[in-house]
Amino acid sequence: MTSAGPSSSPAAAPATQATPFEWIGGEPAVRTLVDRFYDLMDLEPAYRELRAAHGTTLADARDKLFWFLCGWLGGPDHYIERFGHPRLRMRHMPFSIGIKERDQWVACMDQAMGESGVPEALRARLRESFMGTADWMRNRGG
Repeated sequence: MTSAGPSSSPAAAPATQATPFEWIGGEPAVRTLVDRFYDLMDLEPAYRELRAAHGTTLADARDKLFWFLCGWLGGPDHYIERFGHPRLRMRHMPFSIGIKERDQWVACMDQAMGESGVPEALRARLRESFMGTADWMRNRGG
């Protein structure tokens, strides 16, 4: 998603790939990315505040992010089929999201993309989109 808002999709993939979902490697690669993201959140002290915002278990969050990213990247709409429109900002309002949480989320996702083999050109485009969306989700200043 671009900083223009949550309804935008990632920048176009190379001509040989129809969607970012295909470019990243489909569902198996999205699952690997999401699992690495949440594993890092659990393991890395640098993501402490981000992890604390997620409660005691990450199982539901893992599934929801996987379902969401599949559709957002141009693949199956698993999330919408289960829950309807994502309404990201509304669904995140109960959580205190400031600059620190935003930056930790983006850093954790960027690290997960790097460690899970997301192609660098796609990683750069997604990092920009994730930052725009994460900033849009902030509901407090600090």
